[in-house]
Amino acid sequence: MNWDFENPHTYDITVQADDIDELGHANNAIYVRWLERCAWQHSKSLGLGLDEYRELDRAMAIVHHQIDYLAAGYEGDELTMATWIVHWDKKLRMTRHFQLCRKSDGATLLRARTTFACIELSTGRPKRMPASFIDGYGKAISADTKAEP
Repeated sequence: MNWDFENPHTYDITVQADDIDELGHANNAIYVRWLERCAWQHSKSLGLGLDEYRELDRAMAIVHHQIDYLAAGYEGDELTMATWIVHWDKKLRMTRHFQLCRKSDGATLLRARTTFACIELSTGRPKRMPASFIDGYGKAISADTKAEP
């Protein structure tokens, strides 16, 4: 794959019949579900899953999506979603970049950016990232994404 950045965390997807909409391709809403699953999988790989979020009374909650749908996915397509943490302030905000590619031809179907804010689960209010978030998510910042705004 021709990834936008080096060292992606990847999530493999096969487009299912239930993913297809009336236009005959993967519904735009399903792409959002794939973004979420890829982000969760990456967080878990860094030791920051739902159990850790609950124990810390903190979570990274989505505050903004920017999605560019570049090409359609069709039933049976084998896809790979990649993600990178491209920006974070080590306090409240973190931004992920996503890229979705079709395995058969390497075509990029989607690029997205999602901004997250750290919240306290018990109140839903913004709260500074705990040290374990800074340590865990900090491992995911690679040299080629650190300069990304």
